[in-house]
Amino acid sequence: MNAVNASTGEQSLGPTARRMILGSQLRRLREEAGITRQQAGYSIRGSESKISRLELGRVGFKERDVTDLLTMYGVSDEGERDAFLELVKQSNEPGWWRRFNETMPTWMSGLVGLEEAAARIQIWEPLFVSGLLQTEEYARSIVSHGRPDMTDERIDQVVALRMRRQKMFSRPDSPRVWTVLDESILHRPIGGAQVLKRQLEHLMEMMTLPHVSVQILPYDRSGLSAEHAFSLLRFAEPELPNIAYVEYLTGAHYLEKRDEIEKYSRALDMLAVDAETPDRSRTMIAKRRQEI
Repeated sequence: MNAVNASTGEQSLGPTARRMILGSQLRRLREEAGITRQQAGYSIRGSESKISRLELGRVGFKERDVTDLLTMYGVSDEGERDAFLELVKQSNEPGWWRRFNETMPTWMSGLVGLEEAAARIQIWEPLFVSGLLQTEEYARSIVSHGRPDMTDERIDQVVALRMRRQKMFSRPDSPRVWTVLDESILHRPIGGAQVLKRQLEHLMEMMTLPHVSVQILPYDRSGLSAEHAFSLLRFAEPELPNIAYVEYLTGAHYLEKRDEIEKYSRALDMLAVDAETPDRSRTMIAKRRQEI
């Protein structure tokens, strides 16, 4: 089995995706060698749980650990070993979001990295316009009212991070973003009527992009297949599993087991069927905008 050649064909991948690919490849090597996680952990002066975190790409890699694991797994070809070690270096490179580390919760850094690498992002949002489609003033209203203990400087940083995430839409390889929004969002005056009006205008502008789709779920069909907001991230690279991201007040879950992904994917399918088409949704948004 060959390591991903990170210098060709993988330029768009960020460090988060590279860690996941590297972890996946090391897991396959371990399984092919018939070695348990406990045995592998012992070989790098660690534990079974450390190997699990490495194989899931949840933590950074040390060259020494990977070198020892490759030896244990029987990888002796120098070219293949060098390819793995090069991927270690690239997976440890800081992403652009590193400068927001003091602002961004540790559990959210994974999401930002995954967004950068995703081929498709599917979102269900029952309370407000999803962060990737928010205007700056709409985002500021959510952050400042939702976290009244925040200083103005920290609010500025949180909003700046949210706006920076949206720059992926200008990339030629931007992921396809498909969002289902509850109809109540069109009527909830976050930041006041004019802020909402400008947010709806922005939403309509974003819907003109070929890689952005928005569907509105009407009141009479509202959200019965999902009780909370979540995102499903899909990747073009076969080494990367689909991931469901579910955020809560003090953290987030990253789910990737096949049965879990199937449930979230099925919920999205039901929401898409129940929601209005993108064209009809645009009409609903335009009508609501005129009413404000």
